[in-house]
Amino acid sequence: MASYDLREELKCPICWEIYKDPVSLKCGHSFCQDCITRQLITQKGSGCYSCPQCKQESQEWPTLHSNIALRNISEHFLSKPCLGNQQCSIHKLDLKFYCPQDAACICDQCSEDEHQGHQMESLEEASKKKKEKLKNVHQKLMREKEQTENRAQSLQERRRKVEEKASGEKEKITALFRDLRRQLDDLEIKVQSEISMEAEQVLVLVSNLIDQLVIKKGELSRKMRDIDRELSNMTDPLTVLQESDIGDLYDTENGDNEEQGRPEVGDLDMDRILHTLQMGVSQITGVSVCLYLQEAADILLYINTANNDLQISDDMKTASYSPNQNRPKIPERFQDYTQVIGSQSFSSGRHYWEVDVGGSEYWSIGMCYSSIDRGGYQSQIECNENAWCLRRSGDRYCAIHDSTRSWVPNNIPTDKVRIYLDYQAGRISFYALCNPILHLHTFTATFIEPLHAALRIWNGSIKISSRESGHEGN
Repeated sequence: MASYDLREELKCPICWEIYKDPVSLKCGHSFCQDCITRQLITQKGSGCYSCPQCKQESQEWPTLHSNIALRNISEHFLSKPCLGNQQCSIHKLDLKFYCPQDAACICDQCSEDEHQGHQMESLEEASKKKKEKLKNVHQKLMREKEQTENRAQSLQERRRKVEEKASGEKEKITALFRDLRRQLDDLEIKVQSEISMEAEQVLVLVSNLIDQLVIKKGELSRKMRDIDRELSNMTDPLTVLQESDIGDLYDTENGDNEEQGRPEVGDLDMDRILHTLQMGVSQITGVSVCLYLQEAADILLYINTANNDLQISDDMKTASYSPNQNRPKIPERFQDYTQVIGSQSFSSGRHYWEVDVGGSEYWSIGMCYSSIDRGGYQSQIECNENAWCLRRSGDRYCAIHDSTRSWVPNNIPTDKVRIYLDYQAGRISFYALCNPILHLHTFTATFIEPLHAALRIWNGSIKISSRESGHEGN
């Protein structure tokens, strides 16, 4: 038994044979020199070397120390095998055979007694088979170990790539939000500046009007004092009647006309400011944003109002100049001018709609009452008190209401125009949808009827944009 235990202690943990040229690692474990060298070579690609026994790791190729004492013991054991292990414990004869059926080493006497009829093998042949079997098992385990190590290395590489990708994506997101915050800060400064400019313009006008009213108040006080003085001196009826009539003189001064001539005190043009904010946010985020103060109206052209020289598209969005459409003559249709109005009406709330005017150089767009004349000079949307519009004639632009023109900047740098309605506030505004958005004109009025979109073209075509946004409740 002692000899058997010693043999087990003298076996290399890699090849399971008695040590040949044993060497030791730093951790103290020993292996055949050829065995550990082959093992370390397989680990070279991982950049890390480890002991097959205790798994202690080293970044450098390990130093192999020759174990002379272990080599001497191994050689002595191989040259002088233990006698007790070579003789049959029953018959005290040399062991010569191996019985696979009983897995026992036997002598000649054993083969004739209890092992008679069993298949026999010489010790050398049986030992060779067992060694071959163990080598096969060892090779299989080695392959499985290599596969396990390769899989572990692959997973480690995968983990490294995932961590690197996550870190990179986090950096991208951080940079994105940093840029978004910067752009939003810039937009906030821009919009705040526009509000301040709008307020300054209104406040300057208000201050001027206050100054004028202070002057007028002084004039009125002076006139009142003059009249009071005259009244105090007029005790005799004859004298009263013979004096020049200051009251009539002052009363004839046109105070009402003076009031009418004063400019109207407007409010902040929040429509333009909110449009600037909307476009800025949309450009930053790449998403169309609807602000709470407006509704994008889904305008459809009402073909029963279209002049016979206008072609209306199937989706009721495009009007094109095309003579002789041969439509029936009905009271709703414009008879003398190439005009058409929308089917929707607006009697409250805030709304906007957009028109692509790039297909024509001569057009008018705006809003009107449905009661506008359908024939004669007064049926033109530019010449009627029931319509408010923006007109282009070649390179010139103007806002027109009841034949009164207000010229607006030429060379508008866009083909898209937005018409904005605030019914309760009595405002119809026109904007060029460029960057930044350009306010063209605002009409102010007290609306007494529902309003409809209105178009007029002399050549080419214009198209109403499709609905894109939300609304504020009517």
